[in-house]
Amino acid sequence: MTIYIGIDDTDTRESRGTGRLARAIAAELSRSCAVFGVTRHQLFIHPTIPYTSHNSAAVIHILDGENEVTADDLFATAKELLLADFIEGSDPGICLATDRQIVQETPRFGFIAKREIVTQELARTLARRAGILLEGLGGTEDGVIGALAGVCLAASGNDGRFVQKGTTRSLHGTSTVAAILASGVDRVMTRDGVTVSEGLVSLKKFPKPAFVGGEAILYVEEEDGVYRDIVVG
Repeated sequence: MTIYIGIDDTDTRESRGTGRLARAIAAELSRSCAVFGVTRHQLFIHPTIPYTSHNSAAVIHILDGENEVTADDLFATAKELLLADFIEGSDPGICLATDRQIVQETPRFGFIAKREIVTQELARTLARRAGILLEGLGGTEDGVIGALAGVCLAASGNDGRFVQKGTTRSLHGTSTVAAILASGVDRVMTRDGVTVSEGLVSLKKFPKPAFVGGEAILYVEEEDGVYRDIVVG
């Protein structure tokens, strides 16, 4: 079983981003539980939806069964850390759910939130019905929408990209495929589905594998004998 902790609307244009905060929370939680990774999920962009830069949510993936704390404890700790780094002018929301709770109509909420406007009322209603922990922590509390949507999308195993997995953020410049796989990426492949098992990959920044089929897949394209990574998700 996997536990997902989603956060959204935690920043302003002048502050650190939601992704950075999610990674900081993940680092703290890793002291007492097995953190699988942190993913970014793109949501709907519309003139009537307030967002800081790209309207994306961040989700921390935790492998249950290897933890010293309960889901309620994880939620309380994450909430405390989020509040300790509260940014005035932000509208944060936090969500925690297990993959067993993402059932029936709940998973669709995430994909709907990628293509149309959804409401706090709908998010809170769905969370309440499924027994999912969902809470607004300041401002308008609109962050509950993205927090729940992010969790639903992460639980699908087919959305977004990893902004942290294993030691991926330690790789920069040009790296071997072997080093990329050793860092926590499950597969390196081209967009047409050809697996790349050896060679060099020129990285734009650090590996940001897409979350596809429950795996972290780094997509690449070949150029002048060297592969270059493609950011997908």
